[in-house]
Amino acid sequence: MAEADLMVISLLLLITLCFTAVDGYGRMVGGRTEITDVKTNEEVQELGRFAVGEYNRSHGLGRWRGFVSGSNGRRAELVFSQVLEAQKQVVSGIKYYLKIEAIENKLSKTFESVVVVKPWLDSKELLHFSPSAE
Repeated sequence: MAEADLMVISLLLLITLCFTAVDGYGRMVGGRTEITDVKTNEEVQELGRFAVGEYNRSHGLGRWRGFVSGSNGRRAELVFSQVLEAQKQVVSGIKYYLKIEAIENKLSKTFESVVVVKPWLDSKELLHFSPSAE
């Protein structure tokens, strides 16, 4: 009898742990969630602008350092256009996965970006920025 009670308690504990890892909408806690109002979401659009600006700064591009011509094989400054798609993930802060449209050498191009925001530290950090595979 005690063995059966222990098995029931163990099973209930296992079931409880499974439900603890999933929030009320069936998504895994800590998983990515789609941001649906991307084009009208000012915060997301500002994060896209931030990502492009950080990319330009880290590559020595930008108006304040002189425009780099693309005709000599070097990259030109990217000009932010808009965020096309976005997802967010709660980590130690909020990690945003952004698909960004930007202009380079008068051509519209798509880029993938990851930005982490820690509001309590008033910080934003660009973790990844690269041309989109699509």
